[in-house]
Amino acid sequence: MVFEDIYKAYWNKVYRICMGFVNNHDLAKDLTQDTFLSIWQQLPKFRHEAAIGTWIFRIATNNCLRQITVINRMPRAEMPEHLLDHIEPDREPQVRFLYKCIGELPETDRLIISLELEDVKQADIAKIIGLSPTNIRVKVHRIKEKLAQKFENYEE
Repeated sequence: MVFEDIYKAYWNKVYRICMGFVNNHDLAKDLTQDTFLSIWQQLPKFRHEAAIGTWIFRIATNNCLRQITVINRMPRAEMPEHLLDHIEPDREPQVRFLYKCIGELPETDRLIISLELEDVKQADIAKIIGLSPTNIRVKVHRIKEKLAQKFENYEE
């Protein structure tokens, strides 16, 4: 597969997965760009042992997990109010709330639901995460229940 085709076909999906991890537009864009840089560098080594999408999502996942590790090591300080970026006005409140809820989930759950929202097959999610397909199915169900409960409370 040609890199340009991969980029066009997967950029939005990778961005949404990254967004599910970090819940920050600029950081998600940076992680998406880093992911595609890795894909471009590693594409000649791709062995076709898994579907190209599974391989791409695995790279995106690893980049996000590395970034979260870096973020957790850094001391936290509040940004002055006048320097804060404003949330994109065109995003719907429910979508922002969904990303906020996903961002509050444990890392593995964030990854699982982000991949599920991208219509990645649960068998492929199991390969990416390293859990059994049955365990993934149970986790997806529980995560959806948690998110549904948060949305019920949000709408009240």
